[in-house]
Amino acid sequence: MFVFLLFTTFLHYLRFSANFTKMFRHLCFLFLVSLASTVQAQNPTTKYDPHVLFNPLFNYQPANEFRSGSGAPGPRYWQNRADYKIAVTLDEAANSITGEVEITYTNNSPETLPFVWLQLDQNAFNDNSRSGKTTPLSGGRYGNSGFEGGYTISAVTIQQGKAKTVPAEFIIDDTRMQIRLAEPLKAGGENLKIKVAYTFKIPSYASDRMGKLETRNGIVYEIAQWYPRMCVFDDIEGWNVLPYLGAGEFYLDYGDYEYSVTVPWNHIVAGSGELMNPSEVLTSDQLKRLEEARKSDKTVMIRSEKEVKDKSSRPKQDGMLTWKFRCQNARDVAWATSPAFVWDAAKMNLPSGKPTLAQSVYPAENGGNDSWGRSTEYVKGCLEFYSKYLLEFPYPVATNVAGIVGGMEYPGIVFCAHNDKKDALWGVTDHEFGHTWFPMIVGNNERKFAWMDEGFNTFINMLSTENFNDGEYNRDRLDDIQNIAPTLFREGADPILTIPDVIKVTNLGWDAYYKPAIGLKLLREVVVGRDRFDYAFKQYAKRWAYKHPTPYDFFRSMEDGSGEDLGWFWKGWFYENYKLDQSVKEVQYVEQNPTKGAIITIENLDQWAMPAVVELEEAGGKKTRVQLPVEVWQRSGTWTFKSTTKTPLKSVTIDPDSQTPDINPRNNTWRPARFISPDEN
Repeated sequence: MFVFLLFTTFLHYLRFSANFTKMFRHLCFLFLVSLASTVQAQNPTTKYDPHVLFNPLFNYQPANEFRSGSGAPGPRYWQNRADYKIAVTLDEAANSITGEVEITYTNNSPETLPFVWLQLDQNAFNDNSRSGKTTPLSGGRYGNSGFEGGYTISAVTIQQGKAKTVPAEFIIDDTRMQIRLAEPLKAGGENLKIKVAYTFKIPSYASDRMGKLETRNGIVYEIAQWYPRMCVFDDIEGWNVLPYLGAGEFYLDYGDYEYSVTVPWNHIVAGSGELMNPSEVLTSDQLKRLEEARKSDKTVMIRSEKEVKDKSSRPKQDGMLTWKFRCQNARDVAWATSPAFVWDAAKMNLPSGKPTLAQSVYPAENGGNDSWGRSTEYVKGCLEFYSKYLLEFPYPVATNVAGIVGGMEYPGIVFCAHNDKKDALWGVTDHEFGHTWFPMIVGNNERKFAWMDEGFNTFINMLSTENFNDGEYNRDRLDDIQNIAPTLFREGADPILTIPDVIKVTNLGWDAYYKPAIGLKLLREVVVGRDRFDYAFKQYAKRWAYKHPTPYDFFRSMEDGSGEDLGWFWKGWFYENYKLDQSVKEVQYVEQNPTKGAIITIENLDQWAMPAVVELEEAGGKKTRVQLPVEVWQRSGTWTFKSTTKTPLKSVTIDPDSQTPDINPRNNTWRPARFISPDEN
């Protein structure tokens, strides 16, 4: 149509213009420009469409009174509460745990609840469960083939309000139990007491989250998912009842825990929270050493290797002992027990001065200064750092347990591989305790959004490792993001916003851990800057401490705290697998004279974009950098700017520090076709 109009205009001027020759040349030029533009539109050289990336309606959903547009909890935000009293006994001969849990469930929602759902995670550990049936032949970290585990439920009772305790009407489906109530649980704070008596056989290795390790001095039991617990009822989905398949972790409400563990007399037990009866389960010497450790920056031995086989290191020499613990405002608890434990401890130095203990329990054969002998030092190092960077560590004790589990986190206690040493032990300790903040404090839905805890945690691990002992283990810094771009954008990668049970097994490490962590690193180092990012990230943690944020809450909170519209970033990096390919297209001197500067054109060739740093190196060696915001890509995939250089350019490079995941760095540098050094003139 535009070409047709040009020809019509041309004929008009042909008939009426006195200066026909001048007008003819002008119109011919316009026609050629139009033709070139038409050809370029029909044969695009770029995959980039700014209207797709900078969609103004992305992340523009209306907020409500429960979750605000700023990303903070709304004025009427609510969540339900679950308090637990648990008592169990370990039967080594039968390889079983038997006990009872009493749950006090409080309905703070605005809805009445005609039924409630509980999680029965142990039911995953058999071949007939959904987890068993969806385990590939190759097994893998979350495979549990060949073990016939699961809960045996002997009784379920309920007491609602002031009514009497009665047997519950319930059904069990895989890893869920539904209790159907005769009278709906009222909104606004009514309580329901649930008691469940149960037993289960202890798996040797259960989805790398619990299990047993044979050592020369006895079995190390790491016990988790060991009691029926409430599903979450929230304002987003109502009841969250995705089954436990293995890769997807947990979504839990907060409450107070009181629990007791009865074990053989020669065992040492470590658990979430505070030991409430130390004088009943420890010797007078061990009590004195614990007090010494609470005041010592250096590791103090509570139970040495020599004492492991010494009966006098226990307060009684036969029968059973009951260890009692309390953990407040937590979403879960776990514990470990063994006759083989060596035990050491030291104090942590938290910003408030609150007395807190760091400790480790491990088999004697895994001690030594290159292995678990430094574990407590590692616990102190990472938790003291995170307590300053984000929020203070909330529990009275932090325990690292050496066992069969490669790495798993619980409130105040983590399970790490017994055979890890040096940087491997630092890395897994740092990572598992980093989970204190995500998801133990900031309680996201792990079953659906693994990246909101694994990715965030992997990101803060980078900062902690850089800080620990002057960077003793700070080797894998991920400074050269370009180098890993092909892996980030590999064929078959899953978007970050994929349910972990849906993510391909081979992709989970990259797409739930590393890619979201690198995304936060890019925001901090390239897009927003350290000061604004750190402030916004801390505000997010403060706003959602002991609450249940969604991805939208995180995105909005980060934008609110940093002062940036980051919809383009979330869309390209988290929702999609958009690739980044930026280049230097051409360089021309103003009036062909280097002393007047240069006109430089850069390109964005693929669907994602990033701010651009362009380095200009002049013939004499002088280097100048031009910082361009991401907004230069809002209208098109090319941007042209004028340099203030005064001499010929030796090179022009986009992203000179390899800070962005550019998939094609070969086109990042322009050099003249022939360059002669001034020394050669």
